[in-house]
Amino acid sequence: MARIDGVNPEEVESYIKKVLEAQAKTWGAPLLNHLVYARRPSIFRGARAMWTGISTSGLIDEKLQALVNRRVAALNGCEF
Repeated sequence: MARIDGVNPEEVESYIKKVLEAQAKTWGAPLLNHLVYARRPSIFRGARAMWTGISTSGLIDEKLQALVNRRVAALNGCEF
């Protein structure tokens, strides 16, 4: 459980709603960190831009990206 409550996915701007819906389709629910980021749309867009940039740069293999995400989640006490 997040220390900060996330947004209600039904009450966000259309771009954020589309991202959260895509996450729900892929993983069964929106990612908790994105629900928190969505409290501030500019932060949400910045975080999404970072991950898009990392993904499209081709500098970090997708499998390594997944491992890094899980390691950071574990370090932060996230039940990924």
